[in-house]
Parts: sequence; structure tokens; C-alpha cells
Amino acid sequence: MTEITYREAMREALRDALRRDDRVFLMGEDVGRYGGAFGVSLGLLEEFGPERIRDTPLSESAFVGAGIGAAMNGMRPVVEIMTVNFSLLALDQIMNNAATLRHMSAGQCGVPLVIRMTTGGGRQLAAQHSHSLEGWYAHIPGLRIAAPATVADARGMLWTALQDPDPVLVFEHGSLYNTSGDLPDDAGPTDLDRARIRRAGRDVTIITYGGTLGKTLTAAEELAGSRIDAEVIDLRVLRPLDDATVMESVARTHRALIVDEGWRSGSLAAEITTRIVEQAFYELDAPVGRVCSAEVPLPYAQHLEASALPQPAGIVRAARDLVGAS
Repeated sequence: MTEITYREAMREALRDALRRDDRVFLMGEDVGRYGGAFGVSLGLLEEFGPERIRDTPLSESAFVGAGIGAAMNGMRPVVEIMTVNFSLLALDQIMNNAATLRHMSAGQCGVPLVIRMTTGGGRQLAAQHSHSLEGWYAHIPGLRIAAPATVADARGMLWTALQDPDPVLVFEHGSLYNTSGDLPDDAGPTDLDRARIRRAGRDVTIITYGGTLGKTLTAAEELAGSRIDAEVIDLRVLRPLDDATVMESVARTHRALIVDEGWRSGSLAAEITTRIVEQAFYELDAPVGRVCSAEVPLPYAQHLEASALPQPAGIVRAARDLVGAS
């Protein structure tokens, strides 16, 4: 085992991909001289040069479009967008071009493009830099949506994503960059088709991903103190969803709680709830529960932002309600 930060794991994933495949290059705002807005690519410009670590103008639509063109012509670009909110400036390129070209060309061309972006709140960056919109992108056919929550997945997802013949969007929760974890010495590529059970349990299934995994595991430990044994599923990939792992868990525990930093209305949590009702209704001993962000633009003030986001205490309350414990 090697202890490593989430940021370092992402950097090592990029370095490994750049070394292994000459077609891989990184582009985005300040990824070269400044090492990216969150320091993920720090030092890569000196190692690989400006042809492969390319700073871009402040135009998400332009450089995502350039990445699409490069992918269609045989390259393997990794495009970095500073925050998920700014990705909306490139939504036309992502949805109307990257996600559709294989279908519209009858399979004659694909877009093997990886787009990385920071998502989520909890860092006092206010409403234009803090939202969790990955559930929106999970609505779009033609895309694969990944959300690494651990250092092992941060290290292992990129190479798998680069092998995909279609676009993969990787959402990195900003609160995770400074967190540390153990990376196995034999860690390899991450499976982008399967969820992962991070904690086994028998009383309630708690389904989450990304930045809320740590909060959910904290809540599960508190629940264990009151003899509620929670099983925690890390989705890892939001499109396509791994229904099988979720339904198998619900069949064991007979209760389901979804923790999603997105807003409740029209959320990924709503989609998962519907799938559970469709596929495992008769396994349920209680209605499916949800813990989501408050339906407001995320505040800047620390106490207000914390109140608007899912927190361990709220997860504990919701799980106790499902189990019937007061």
C-alpha cells in the first residue's frame, strides 16, 4: 500500500496515460503553466511539453469542440473543465456533437474523448462554482458518466475511460482533492460497469457516489452504534447505472436510502428510486428514502452552505426513519 492524495492519484493517472499512449494529450484552462485550477496537472508541462499539455483560451465551447475534433481524427484527448457549472458553456458541444455523432453517422465515427471536471459544494465557492450537475449529464444517451470517490478509482478510472470508443465524463468532487487514502501497489484499471459495495450490512441499503461517500460511511458507523447495520453502495458510474448490484442489495436489506448532492427535483436520486420501485417493489419493507441538497442556489456563507448540503446527521436520521428507530 502507498498513501496518496486524491489529487496525486489523478495526476499519476494522467502521467501514466501520457506515457503509455502517444495519442493522449491534456488540454484546458491553465492546465500547463499553473497546473490546473486545482493543481492536478502540476509538473506535467515540464515533463511532457506544450504539445501534449495545452493551455487554452477561456472558451469552454471552443476547446471542448477542439477535443471532439481531435478524438474523431484518432487522438485521445483529455479535456479539463474547471467546474461543472462552466461545462454548461460547452453543453451544445457535449450533447449535440460528442454524444450523438456515432448515432448520426450510423456507427462510422465515434468520439473517444474524456472530459474531466470538478463538481460539488462544501468549499465556499458560491453558486457559480459549487453545484452537482452530473445527474443532468447522466440523462444523455451516448455518454458514460464516472464519479470516482476513492484514491483507487481516481487512479484507475482514467485509463479505462480512454479505452472507451465513446465520450466519458469524469466528475471529480472538489472536496476530495486533499483527502488521502491507501493505494494498493497492484492497483489496476477501474471497472466502469459495476458499482462497489463499500460496507456490507443487513438492515438498510444506502446508495451514493462521489463526494457524499465519505459522509455516508461516517453515518453508517454512527448507525452501527445504535445497532442499525447499513450497507453502503458506491455507484462509481452514473450512466450506465449498475441496477443489478443495487437490486441484489435491496433484496437483502429490504430498505433503500439514496444520498445525492444534486437537487431533489428531477434528480439522479429520483431515477434510482424509480428503478428500485420498478424492479424490486415487493422486496421493500418501507418507502425508498432520499437525502439531497436543499433546492436553492448554493450559498457562500459556510454555515448556510453546510445546511444546504447532505450531512452525516441527516443521513442517520433518514436511515433511522426507514428502519423504524427513534
